Amino acid sequence: VFGKDITLILILNNLSSDRKTVKIDMSASTVLYTRRAVAEILKATTSVDLGSKQGKHIRLKIPYSYYGKYLTTDKRIQVTALCEVMHRHGVKLLVEKTIILEDTNIIIKMPRRVVVNKAATLEISYANPLPEPVSRCVLLVTLMNQQVKIHLAQLAPRERSKIYFEFTPRRTGPLQLQVDFSCDKFSHVKGFVTIAVAPA
Repeated sequence: VFGKDITLILILNNLSSDRKTVKIDMSASTVLYTRRAVAEILKATTSVDLGSKQGKHIRLKIPYSYYGKYLTTDKRIQVTALCEVMHRHGVKLLVEKTIILEDTNIIIKMPRRVVVNKAATLEISYANPLPEPVSRCVLLVTLMNQQVKIHLAQLAPRERSKIYFEFTPRRTGPLQLQVDFSCDKFSHVKGFVTIAVAPA
C-alpha cells in the first residue's frame, strides 16, 4: 500500500545434489507505466550457499523513505534480482517484478436512495497514508459534467478526514461521480462510484 514500507521475498531453490553459491544483485527503481526508469532507489548485493536440494528465502525491504519522493503518479516500482551461480560460467537467472502500489485513501458513502430533483448528501473520506504531514490538499469532485474544487486543511501523518457533498440530480438513471485528491506530497488519488438515480 502506498505510504508503507515494502517487503519482498526472493525464493531460491537448489534442485541439484551439488552444493552451490549464488551471488544476487538486487535493485529497485521507480518507473513509469511504460517501464521507463525514473530513479534508482535501492541497490544491494548478497550471496547465499545452497546445500543439496536446499531452498532459501532472501528478504528485501524498501522503506517508504527510499521511494516516497521519487514515485510518479503511476505508483510503480520495478524490482530486479540477477542471480549468478558462482564457478559456473554463464549460469545466470534474472527475476523481475513490477509493484503497483494501491491507494486506500478515498471512501465514498452514498445515501440508501437517491431520487431525481431531490437534494442528496454524500460522505467523502480521504486520508494521508504517509508518515509525514501533507499540505495544500485539494479535492476535485466531478459530477453531472461539472467540477467542484474544494481546498482542504492539511493532514497530520496517517490522518483521515471527511467532507459532506450535497447535490441535486436532474435526471434518472446512472450518474458517475469521480473524486480526485491531491496534496504537496502526492497527486491524483482517485475514487469513483456510480449513483443510481431513482424516479420521484
